[in-house]
Amino acid sequence: MIRQNDPNPFDEEEVNPFSKVATAPGSRSRVPPAASANLGFNDKYDATVDIPLDTLNDSNKKEKELAAWEADLKRKEKDIKRREDAVSKKGIPTEDKNWPSFFPIIHNDIANEIPVDAQRLQYLAFASWLGIVLCLVFNIIAVTVCWIKGGGAKIFLLAIIYALVGCPLSYVLWYRPLYRAMRTNSALNFGWFFLVYAIHICFCIVAAIAPPIVFEGKSLTGILSAIDLFSDHVLVGIFYLIGFALFCLEMLLSLWVIQVRDWNNCTFFMHNP
Repeated sequence: MIRQNDPNPFDEEEVNPFSKVATAPGSRSRVPPAASANLGFNDKYDATVDIPLDTLNDSNKKEKELAAWEADLKRKEKDIKRREDAVSKKGIPTEDKNWPSFFPIIHNDIANEIPVDAQRLQYLAFASWLGIVLCLVFNIIAVTVCWIKGGGAKIFLLAIIYALVGCPLSYVLWYRPLYRAMRTNSALNFGWFFLVYAIHICFCIVAAIAPPIVFEGKSLTGILSAIDLFSDHVLVGIFYLIGFALFCLEMLLSLWVIQVRDWNNCTFFMHNP
């Protein structure tokens, strides 16, 4: 016989989780205890911090890119170091422009690159190169004065050509070969220097005389041009006399470079008398 008052075990019981009435002892509550806890602003487990996976992926990606960049940088540094070592082993010198100091256009480091026994000779050769540059620049000034006094524009253009061609060619053709010969003890560079330097001395002699062969010699400040111009324009004659003196000093200095005894201290001449 079925009792009508017996509770149905499969019957769903309505339970109000927000009810303040305590459940009877022995009754089964379907509300978990954690649900009835009050989560305030200052509670221990106040809120859950969600970190997006995209942010983690981006940070990992950046770390990988940084590591790859650092590895590539180290590889390049090793490659540069390897090349520098190879260059130093082969004896190929690096030539950084360092002269003049306010606007470097050439490389010249006699004190550190030239042997001590040959430094005096190299300094004299450097002074000789600076001397020919000074002579050609002053030649432009003197010829310009002559042009203003009615000497003609052709001699001025020739003076400009002498300076623009002579200054760099003197450096490339004889001073630089001597510098390399002193540093590397190259017989070929020594021979080339003597050949071209002889031509340089001949030019200084011709410029100091200024024979009437190119526009009556007025394009060079030699003694013959100075004498010819002194009677017409004293000022022009004075400028030409100064230019003549500069070419004479350059010629004497060049001859001194050839005759100096320091050539005997060079290693090439010591082994090849």
